[in-house]
Amino acid sequence: MALTLLLLMDDGKCFAQVRRTRWPDGVRYVACSSSQIVKRGFDETQKERQRYQWGDCKREFDDLTGGTIFTGHHQPLHVWILCIYFVGLNLSNAQIGQELGLDADSAHDMATQLRNAILAKEPEVVLSGEVECDAVYIVAGHKGNPEAVKKKGVKGVDDV
Repeated sequence: MALTLLLLMDDGKCFAQVRRTRWPDGVRYVACSSSQIVKRGFDETQKERQRYQWGDCKREFDDLTGGTIFTGHHQPLHVWILCIYFVGLNLSNAQIGQELGLDADSAHDMATQLRNAILAKEPEVVLSGEVECDAVYIVAGHKGNPEAVKKKGVKGVDDV
């Protein structure tokens, strides 16, 4: 499945979308939001990944560095996009790794980072108005001894 999706992924479109999402009002330097930016060519390994230089201090950054979930990772952007898609389908980390041809650690790191980023963007839940809750009784104790829990839970059955 992923192989077919990988063939359909276009890095140029992925990077263009990252730029539109990250800088809707034009490219800004991450540290100070300055717009004094000079384009400095493209990344050697990912030809669609634009490099920039801040005009004042000459610091360099690119489409994915500084404040994005992609910072410090070396997977191509289309692999990240597919990982986002698979996280959205609620696939396990093992399934994501298998679909993307990644080792278990890489798949786990990517999926965990994506899930954490999604949770960080979730608005805080604010309850208002009338709120109802149901009570739940959970048997505690007897860890590793389900027979003791079963006997305690059904009184009188064994006594008959």
